[in-house]
Amino acid sequence: MTKPHPPRDLQIVRASTEDIPAVAALAGVIWRAHYPGIISPAQIEFMLEKMYAAAVLKEDLTHRKIHFERLLAGREFIGFAAWGPGPAHHIGRLHKLYLHPDWHGRGLGSRLLQHCQDEARRSGMRQLILTVNKRNTKGIAAYTRNGFEVTAGVVTDFGGGFLLDDFVMAKDLGASVRQ
Repeated sequence: MTKPHPPRDLQIVRASTEDIPAVAALAGVIWRAHYPGIISPAQIEFMLEKMYAAAVLKEDLTHRKIHFERLLAGREFIGFAAWGPGPAHHIGRLHKLYLHPDWHGRGLGSRLLQHCQDEARRSGMRQLILTVNKRNTKGIAAYTRNGFEVTAGVVTDFGGGFLLDDFVMAKDLGASVRQ
């Protein structure tokens, strides 16, 4: 069975604080569908609570200078990404990139990722880095298809008795263009 082509009315729109409840709700749907078998159900719920609580998302948007990009098919909110400053002024970090499972396989995640890369480049960043769970083979494959390379492995204590066992991946964005 082939999947339909991407919708013609696809938009990527910068999120605002009014979008926080929708981002949190979509994250819950996606995480509960994607992460079983990668991390435990208890870790999924703990991480959703710590990363997608309204206060955390508001802090990300207003104080941490993280930009949330919403992917819309018509009026339907189907995915999102978050990017912002990284460990050095010319390095950006992709914090999140999620697409509702019903929309996988149509190149939409790659389109959203390309948008974030373009925005980061326009902001003066020359490289974009991210972390991805070592067992998230779909995510690793998607980032690799889009030119990211594994640069390191890291284990981080996330709290609550949970460890993050991740790869660091990076992609050079070329010369920065400030507008």
